[in-house]
Amino acid sequence: MPRLERNKDNRTPIERSASRLMKMRRICGYGAAVAVTPYLLIKIAWTFGLFIPTEQMGDNSWRAINAATVVVAAVGILLAMAFSRPWGERLPAWLVALPVWFGTGLLVPMLLLAPVLGPAAMTRDKEAGATDFWAYEQIFVMVSLVGVGIFLPLALVGYAKSRWPEALGGPTDYAELPGHTRQLQITLARLVAVCCILLGVIKVFWAVGGTLGIVPDMLDDRDVWWHLLTLSTGVWAFAGAWGLLVLTSRRRSRRFLPSMAAAWISSGMLFSYNLFSAIHPDSQYSPEYPLARVLTTEAGIVLGVMMGMIILLVLHDRRRALRGES
Repeated sequence: MPRLERNKDNRTPIERSASRLMKMRRICGYGAAVAVTPYLLIKIAWTFGLFIPTEQMGDNSWRAINAATVVVAAVGILLAMAFSRPWGERLPAWLVALPVWFGTGLLVPMLLLAPVLGPAAMTRDKEAGATDFWAYEQIFVMVSLVGVGIFLPLALVGYAKSRWPEALGGPTDYAELPGHTRQLQITLARLVAVCCILLGVIKVFWAVGGTLGIVPDMLDDRDVWWHLLTLSTGVWAFAGAWGLLVLTSRRRSRRFLPSMAAAWISSGMLFSYNLFSAIHPDSQYSPEYPLARVLTTEAGIVLGVMMGMIILLVLHDRRRALRGES
């Protein structure tokens, strides 16, 4: 029987690879925890009414939102620690996957927009009467979001490689075992993809200057912040439609990860951003007609949930096939 080659420290290549993976998880996990700390401290201060940039943010509704983001930030730190330590692999799958799905949907799109949205947000809030101190707070917030947006997904990749390798690597196609749900996946994916494309068309139409569905008196008030967030929603809706169709049809891509990542981030983004808008509609500027805003917001929430369900079906069948389960 052939023996695995060992190096000077008496470790096999597999053991060395696992060690490097754990090292990456630790560095990225600790980096994410450190990065999110300033955001957590600022949100705690705002919850108690300290250093608030505008009088509006002293309202009870805003304090409730800030208290909720304190919980989200704390969960992010706990997740970062779980990703960086072996005990994290013993946590229930849903306890890890649900906040990760929500968090990646929030952070990854924001990470791509941060270089433009950060200055735009400071300019916009200053025009609204924010104090000069707010500029420093906003810098800390953006640095935290960018930091955690970089480190947490990297820590997640290392964690998933150890715990759920079938969710990242390998080809798109795989054998079908008895009891598979592929036909259901295809039917749901086509329905959701059509709706995502429709939502994407509407959002991109608005983002590039379309006026149908926009209040006429507010046409000139649309700013960079609104245009970029609207465009981001539209682009991620298109990406999610593509990802779902590839995952379920198993065509147009030989690698599983790109389509999986597109569908995962898109579903989390559509759900999290639109849920925030639905819970607190006055939190951001909105020039759309109320009915148009409600319809697109609710559609985003529903589509995000349905996309998540389809992803779970795909991963369940793929796990059974790759592990040879009956």
